[in-house]
Amino acid sequence: MHYYGLIIIKHPALSFAIKPGVRRSDIAAIRDLPLFSDMSPAHFEALVSAALLQKFSEHVTLIHEGELPDFLHIVVEGSVELFATWEGRETTLDIIRPVTTFILAAVIRDQVYLKSARTLTVAKILLLPAQAVREVFGRDAAFARSIVNELAERYRGVVRILKDQKLRSGVERLANWILDEDRRQGGRGRIVLSHDKRTLSSRLGMTPENLSRNLASLTAHGVNGSGREIVISDRLALEPQAKPDPLIDG
Repeated sequence: MHYYGLIIIKHPALSFAIKPGVRRSDIAAIRDLPLFSDMSPAHFEALVSAALLQKFSEHVTLIHEGELPDFLHIVVEGSVELFATWEGRETTLDIIRPVTTFILAAVIRDQVYLKSARTLTVAKILLLPAQAVREVFGRDAAFARSIVNELAERYRGVVRILKDQKLRSGVERLANWILDEDRRQGGRGRIVLSHDKRTLSSRLGMTPENLSRNLASLTAHGVNGSGREIVISDRLALEPQAKPDPLIDG
């Protein structure tokens, strides 16, 4: 919402007025993001002039399911948990890392969020006013293509998660997650969790107790876990337990 040159922030974690815009030192980095790299300079400037680049501490709720989007959020640094609640129960739907958007579909369609989001770590989030995103989406073909590519990638990611949870056992899901997370962290055979194991168990569709049992069962297959650290001592022994598949794991 604009008022006399200010943006009045209606946001769960931001409840104050602030002049729009992003520091010039950050603009070049934003321009390099796939979502913006091909759009026209004029349209990019229109978006950036109304944008906010905000740093949040961990465990800050950024959006609530059931609310209409005021902003498109882009994770630039850190990690964000997407989650949902119902009848006193809560589940983790996904964990978002740089550089990607959430929740783009709600912004483009101007419909309520179907899930909530909160920071898992200290995070830098780019906030683009939702109305401005929709306006530029209708005018800039290159930006529209980038939006479609982002939506397509998110859709394929959801299909992979559904296949992983519905077709694999808990041990298989955990083994595949370990292999994938090891690749994300450089393939050194040593994983450091950026969040607690309760969040991990929810993301993998199991209880914390089942996660502990499944992790213990992988000890015989080259995996050892202690606290927030997981060590792969024998990758060749672990892979047959995971049965990685490119149609599920990408």
